[in-house]
Amino acid sequence: MPASPRVQVDPPGFEPPRCDTVVIGCGNLLRGDDGVGPILIRRLAEAGVPAGVRLVDGGTAGLDTAFAMRGARRVMIVDAARTGATPGTVYRVPGAELADLPLHLPHPHAVRWDQALAFGRWLLGDDYPTDIAVYLVEADGLEPGADLTTAVRAAMERLQAMILADLAAGTPVPDKHSAPDKHSEEDADG
Repeated sequence: MPASPRVQVDPPGFEPPRCDTVVIGCGNLLRGDDGVGPILIRRLAEAGVPAGVRLVDGGTAGLDTAFAMRGARRVMIVDAARTGATPGTVYRVPGAELADLPLHLPHPHAVRWDQALAFGRWLLGDDYPTDIAVYLVEADGLEPGADLTTAVRAAMERLQAMILADLAAGTPVPDKHSAPDKHSEEDADG
């Protein structure tokens, strides 16, 4: 990808709000497990997060994810995935694995989180956050109008506890790949 020229995103004199961490929940609330990201954002807001943490419901507007990262030192993105794994499995993709995502935006209204990160890297240049982690929760049902499935709800609750503990400790997200969450199958059953 060619280096980006310094892009003036804001009007002169306007600086985006700075924060330590932004947590962005991506997904569609109207499609069952695809809503896990935005629902987690609501739950984190209800639980309360430390000062310096910004919560963003990224919904389905992928390009908004790139703009939501502005001013943050670190970013956590939560979204549903369909990989064929056991529903409720949680994957953590560290920022180092996302460094070379190609900038390819086939249609500006259908941008995924990975495309938004590549766009954000291009758009923000030196202001691009250096500490990024993406949490993907294996979806089971994506039917319109459905609620979260039992397995995904249990995974979301574990992920909420993990994120809150990380935010309270003020520790950076470790930059190593996490194995799938081993508790997925047990939690799905009970």
